[in-house]
Amino acid sequence: MKKIRNFKRVYVWELPVRIFHWLNVLALFVLVITGFLIANPPALLSSAEATNLHSFGIVRFLHFTAGYIFFFVLVLRVYWAFAGNRFASWKAFWPFTKKNWNNFWHVMKIDIMLMNEKEEDITKISIGHNSVATLSYVVMFLLALVQIATGFALYGDMASWWLPKMFTWVIPLFGGDFLVRSIHHTAMWLFIFFAMVHVYLVFYHDWLEGRAEVSSMFGGYKFVCDERLKHADHEVEIKEEGEIVASKKY
Repeated sequence: MKKIRNFKRVYVWELPVRIFHWLNVLALFVLVITGFLIANPPALLSSAEATNLHSFGIVRFLHFTAGYIFFFVLVLRVYWAFAGNRFASWKAFWPFTKKNWNNFWHVMKIDIMLMNEKEEDITKISIGHNSVATLSYVVMFLLALVQIATGFALYGDMASWWLPKMFTWVIPLFGGDFLVRSIHHTAMWLFIFFAMVHVYLVFYHDWLEGRAEVSSMFGGYKFVCDERLKHADHEVEIKEEGEIVASKKY
């Protein structure tokens, strides 16, 4: 007979984390679409005077604006890694611990290779990010730095603000803008690949575990069973009987 578990609402993703997440989604969507147009501009047929055509200027403006949003969200997210709760903390993304590596192989086995356990160990299900997710986010953070450096470097010569001009050294470092553009374009495809895998795994976990994985990025709460909470090595904030009980220790 299937075991019946009691679930509680656990506050995982704070409001700033959720805002950063959706701003990044919007920024990356605009960056990808406009990036494709900038890399391969379409032919525009119009009877209007050339001085009255601003279509490509709008595309570039949207790309640069989204780039600034992406940059400042990254800066604020780094700040929140020191100011936020334990699920947002930089410590949650540090992969080099024995516990994280054990969880890494568990996630690879269950999520990637789709191998079932003989006996389900509920304590290995992460409340926040699992170890594979944290490692991938570290890689994506480094990739974001590459995108910011190469993007501002390409923009620096025509920019009037000091921020993009701080990255003008990148182009001479790589011997010209051709390689820098290639790196910037390749990194974009890696972001697209990450987004596809990320969306798939989020819906996979939401369906398989039923812990409100998708809605947690809107409301901040996940559903975590008592058995898992009893083995938590940290304090969590739960919602119980209609009231918030802050920092309840299990």
